[in-house]
Amino acid sequence: MQIKPFRIEQYFGKYEFTAKYLLSSSDAESHTIQELLDLEPVSHECFLKHRCGYTESPGAPALREVISGMYQGIRPDDILVTAATEEGIFVLYHALLSPGDHVIVETPCYESALEVARSTGAQVSEWRRCYENGWAHDLAALERLIQPNTKIIYVNTPHNPTGLLMSASVFQQVTKLAASRGIIVFCDEVYRELEHDPASRLPAACEIYDRAVSLGSMSKTYGLPGLRLGWLVSKDAEILQRCLEFKYYTTICSSAPSEFLSALALRHREVLVQRNREIVLRNLPLLDSFLCQHSILFEWVKPNASPIGFARFKPQGDVLSFCEDVVKNAGVLLLPGTVYDQPHHIRFGYGRKNMPEALARFSAYLDSCS
Repeated sequence: MQIKPFRIEQYFGKYEFTAKYLLSSSDAESHTIQELLDLEPVSHECFLKHRCGYTESPGAPALREVISGMYQGIRPDDILVTAATEEGIFVLYHALLSPGDHVIVETPCYESALEVARSTGAQVSEWRRCYENGWAHDLAALERLIQPNTKIIYVNTPHNPTGLLMSASVFQQVTKLAASRGIIVFCDEVYRELEHDPASRLPAACEIYDRAVSLGSMSKTYGLPGLRLGWLVSKDAEILQRCLEFKYYTTICSSAPSEFLSALALRHREVLVQRNREIVLRNLPLLDSFLCQHSILFEWVKPNASPIGFARFKPQGDVLSFCEDVVKNAGVLLLPGTVYDQPHHIRFGYGRKNMPEALARFSAYLDSCS
């Protein structure tokens, strides 16, 4: 297997744990184990008595039961729990693809969605979106990319890095186009339930198309990346079985304590989501106002879902050098768009409680430079 360096994670690995302020984080505000256990007082003793042995490879039954309740028409057997979404992406691509296959990947995207597909030897085409047309989806372009051997179309909604929700009409047309040709839709839905307006939420792809696979996560909307759990959901038993057979060669099963805490958290996910949505909706106007005040430097399509957004960096200078200067001299971590092959953009994160403080520090840095 040949695979390129994972630029996003390399950049975060270099600065994330030393920078004082994180202004580019992709996850929402996190929780302590104590806060999770307090959601169900009886869980304290149960957690301490929980055995740290092997768990079932598809995922603990109690966890799959609660995950299935998050979807319409989905059974626990339709779920495969993974060691975070990264394993889900890796397992699905390598279980289903071979060098004779073709994949279409919506870009810009989280790098593994593109590079892991390429690592299988399959041919990969990018369904590109661009800032110049407001990050709109070009359905005619998608249809032109489809080949007789197209096996998977990867899409991501709500979208990383733009923070935009795919429109309902586009979503329906993508699934209809795939269904007419028997193509698998691999839908990354890790920001689902963190739409800024809950009424705008789309159905999960796995709910409306039998050959769709929805990717879910504890990391983003629920703010629990430390649990390192994700899941694949599909009504297609053969797809999940092939992914399970491949998982036997990766992690075999998930962490028993993480499965316990994930099931607990998801039983009370409305509490977690409400708090994180309140943080996002409180921070977004501050960030939007900041970008408007510094319009000589930035402009963006304002996000409508998730805790992230993708701002265009208007100066002609090197965006990577700019971001590295900011983190080294101001202690504020931004994510340069170069890791998305978007060298004129910067990803901002606004899902943390201390975002106003981070933004103030960044503002002071810009004032000192001017």
